[in-house]
Amino acid sequence: MTDFAQWSLDTIREDGAALSWLEEQRFDWTTTTAHSLERMLMGKTIILITDEKRKWLEHYILTSINRASFDRPLLSILSIDSICQHYNSVNTGEMIDILDDMISLAYRDDYFFWYIGKGNDKRADIAKKRDDSYFWIFDEEFQNSFMLKSYDPLLDIKLLQLFKLFDASLNAALYGEVDVGL
Repeated sequence: MTDFAQWSLDTIREDGAALSWLEEQRFDWTTTTAHSLERMLMGKTIILITDEKRKWLEHYILTSINRASFDRPLLSILSIDSICQHYNSVNTGEMIDILDDMISLAYRDDYFFWYIGKGNDKRADIAKKRDDSYFWIFDEEFQNSFMLKSYDPLLDIKLLQLFKLFDASLNAALYGEVDVGL
């Protein structure tokens, strides 16, 4: 079984110039993504949160990750907005704690947050409260994060490329091609 870091490097290089920007950041990518893949393989539910500008990506991920054309097990992934339709009005620490308690009860702590967006966005706050959250975060260094720049003119393209790599990584982990640390 191949090491995830080596597999990621080989996959990035196979894509040629399209992913050359990621080769420099591959260690941040492999560290954070391996932990997320490990939790997914353990059957944990993914609660996806994006800032408002990345709602399009949230929709894309939710409709793509469990496509019928895939020959793999379905993954438990949902949006925070499907759990709490008024999530945008959750704005105090106490309200975030209450929401987190409700999610913990409903999912028996078998979940983690995946946040994509600006680090200073209030929608990131619930994910930042948990140590096991997974982040594609902009303009901020944070634990378990892969950092991007929000002012990058190619940001949307890079996000789609990251999701393509994430999806390939998920397949490789599910089918035992890579070791993500289980």
